[in-house]
Amino acid sequence: MNEALRDLYQEVIMDHSRKPRNFRIPEHTNRSAEGMNPLCGDHISVHLHLKEHHIDEIGFQGAGCAICTASASLMTETVRGLDEADVQILFDKFHDLVTGHSDPLEAAEQVGKLAVFAGVSEFPIRVKCATLAWHTLRAALAGREGAVSTE
Repeated sequence: MNEALRDLYQEVIMDHSRKPRNFRIPEHTNRSAEGMNPLCGDHISVHLHLKEHHIDEIGFQGAGCAICTASASLMTETVRGLDEADVQILFDKFHDLVTGHSDPLEAAEQVGKLAVFAGVSEFPIRVKCATLAWHTLRAALAGREGAVSTE
């Protein structure tokens, strides 16, 4: 990844970390889950309104590192309106991107603005920070009880 692109990606991550979008609990929540990353100290909750298998509203709350918060913020922007199957497909592509199991340019076309997390693959310890919100979203969609942990 070239340096200009890396700088832009870092700017986007910092913007979403400082001013997270959808940092709230939607009014008509019918699914929620909590997630924790004990290694980094991230703790978030994801709240959504699932309507006819589509995410009608979504928000999150909690405290986490810049990567965790930015990932949750961008995730909530990206998945609103998607059905459960499309969320799973997007999760798989995002996970491949942040773990380095896909070509960054090809993955960028598939995950859109989530491509800002491509550099996470260079720091394996940060993968859990980037994916915590996603694992928590999957738990909420499945109606699982108890906290999701990255450990």
